[in-house]
Amino acid sequence: MNRQQRTKLIEYQTRAFTEGSIEYINDQWVFFDKETDEASLLEEFLHQEVEIFRFKRWKKGILSEDGKLAVDKEILLLKDQDSVRIRKHLVFSLEKLLEGMNDDAFFQFITTLNSLRFSIYDCIYCYNQLSFLDRNERKSGVNFIVFDNQEHICSVQHHFSYFEKMNDRFEFTLNSGKRMVIEKISS
Repeated sequence: MNRQQRTKLIEYQTRAFTEGSIEYINDQWVFFDKETDEASLLEEFLHQEVEIFRFKRWKKGILSEDGKLAVDKEILLLKDQDSVRIRKHLVFSLEKLLEGMNDDAFFQFITTLNSLRFSIYDCIYCYNQLSFLDRNERKSGVNFIVFDNQEHICSVQHHFSYFEKMNDRFEFTLNSGKRMVIEKISS
């Protein structure tokens, strides 16, 4: 699995975006979150990738001042009541953990999580023990990750041992009592 395949798997996760609409109020663009009805200034997302729904499809661009979105080689002007979605950021420690996983463990972890109807964007807590270990020494320990998809909670323990062989064991436990264990051993 190359970097592009990893990126695609992450990019197409469910709940990867905060969706809503925008309104121009008091000379400022305000973003209204569709799920929570919370309002925030759109300028908080300046110079970030934002998508706008135009002509029956999402157009991806970089948000700039004065209600402009740079899409490829054109500039789109925002309009009142436009549908907008903003990509969520991963929890930093989870992002670093995913980057450090070998391809097989990465794929197994994400596909199993998805099969339980969770997305990596549902992460509410991640303790990454690997980030505290020296690069040159034998690595073993446990990472703790908690996900909330608003229907269930999923706690994941990632037991790892990286020495002569690479051993990744993921224990998924849902608040419903359902449990699943997967293990990947690589030489």
